[in-house]
Amino acid sequence: MSKSRGSSKSQGSAAVRRREQQRQRQQEISRGKQPQTRNRRRMRRNSGRRSAILVGGVLLVIALIIAYFFFTSAQPSSSGPDRTVASASVVNAVTKVSPTLLSQIGTGGVANPFKASGSSSLLTGPTGKPEVFFYGAEWCPYCAAERWSIVVALSRFGTFHNLGETSSSSTDSYPNTATFTFYQSSYSSSYIDFVPLENGDRQRNTLQTPNAAEQQILTTYNVAGYPFMDIGGRYLIENPSYDPTVLRTNQQDASSQPLTGQQIANQLSTENTLSKNVLGVANYLTAAICSITKNQPSQVCSDTAIQSIETSIAQTSQSNGPSGSSSLLSLAAFPAIDVRRW
Repeated sequence: MSKSRGSSKSQGSAAVRRREQQRQRQQEISRGKQPQTRNRRRMRRNSGRRSAILVGGVLLVIALIIAYFFFTSAQPSSSGPDRTVASASVVNAVTKVSPTLLSQIGTGGVANPFKASGSSSLLTGPTGKPEVFFYGAEWCPYCAAERWSIVVALSRFGTFHNLGETSSSSTDSYPNTATFTFYQSSYSSSYIDFVPLENGDRQRNTLQTPNAAEQQILTTYNVAGYPFMDIGGRYLIENPSYDPTVLRTNQQDASSQPLTGQQIANQLSTENTLSKNVLGVANYLTAAICSITKNQPSQVCSDTAIQSIETSIAQTSQSNGPSGSSSLLSLAAFPAIDVRRW
């Protein structure tokens, strides 16, 4: 019996120890789980913060992009929505017209576009060379046509830099006529100073205003419209030199689709109606410029066609007499012309 009671006590003690060990193990497990739970909570909080920072960063970048877009769209552009840098192929075609073709075309059947200034004084430009002054506006369709001839002619005396391409107003006569713009361009020459003034942009907003010297020219000749040119104070252009309809797909319809700048440039390599008008006026301009540069450069001014035109405009200027107001007589050749003033 005593052995049986001792054995029971021993077994009971063993059971107590096992329960105590289990309890201790559970406490240790419980204590071990608590840091893991806290770590998981901390990780979730950190993950949430990182997500919030990431989303905030993305939203900030988007906001900066939107702000930049609105800021830049509000700034005046050097090219503007209707003004681009002239393509190299167009510039090359217009500034390097064959001298043989120019000589062959002569006046192209175009009437003398000049009016005598009545002045015997030579107009000189910023560097003291004879000045060629152009006054126009990007919206003006007649200026658009004139610029093609101007670029051809002046390229025989110097070099244009940074020419722009644009088109005339979409709501005026001869809408969207392709052309160059002299705005923010430059020109270098050993013979002349070219002074262009683009008074308005394609939407008729003021683009450039005349300085004192330019305003004096405009006031002297009572200039009240575009285009206007003063070549050395000797020869003036106060009216369109040719009909801009020749720069359209249907040369009998002023409302037909306009040719692109590249299409116009391409036609200046052969003799046709378009090239006769553009190059004929260019030859008149060339001859007038030769008369104020003492026929320099000789390789240009000694051409027989240029010499003939130079002689003819000299005789015309003597018979025309002085100029003091803007004449509209030659506009009879343009039945659809819009004699709009600014």
